[in-house]
Amino acid sequence: MKYSKHTSDFYDVIRERRSVRIYDPSVVISDEEIKELIGEAILAPNAHNLNTWRFMVFTDQKLKDKLHPIALGQRQIREASAVIVMLGDMNAYTVENSDRINQKAVDAGFMTKEVKEKINNSIDDFSGHESEQTKREWLMIDSSLAAMQFMLAAKARGYDTVPMIGYDVEKFRKEFNIPKNLVNVVMIALGKGKETGFPTVRLEVDEVTYWNGKIN
Repeated sequence: MKYSKHTSDFYDVIRERRSVRIYDPSVVISDEEIKELIGEAILAPNAHNLNTWRFMVFTDQKLKDKLHPIALGQRQIREASAVIVMLGDMNAYTVENSDRINQKAVDAGFMTKEVKEKINNSIDDFSGHESEQTKREWLMIDSSLAAMQFMLAAKARGYDTVPMIGYDVEKFRKEFNIPKNLVNVVMIALGKGKETGFPTVRLEVDEVTYWNGKIN
């Protein structure tokens, strides 16, 4: 079964998106549409436009079955159309990576060569003296922004998602030979829910907001 692409009002999307854990295993989402979703996700903001995010996509049922025990037996791993594991690349904080990205901007006419060189020269000041832990924290921020955008883009197309941090990271890394430069961020199931996600409540805005530097 395939579902056609469609879009929704943005405010409907953010209000109706829920974490869904029961999926219709007959639903197929094409590789091309998953690529489109990733393309929409990576329009998210990221520090110095270094594009630190990386996506591992699992659609093969045998591989999803292999992921199932690693993800603590969560049923959505087997039933969802795809599982996306988001990673952050520590190797992205280099002048070479900055130059590769910004040259594309120059070629597209969005940036001059002079601006490209200025940005490239600032990369070492930005990240060259920072600790590995600090860079990992940056990766988490960048990839989390893209993960949320991915889930909203999926909802706009009529699909459901659930983000998961409940999986054995070390087993995952060992099973799929993840290199040291790639940092695990989050796992996302993608598909068409058989049941809607549970409605939830949030604290009131006034309970989570501080104004003008005053913390009550």
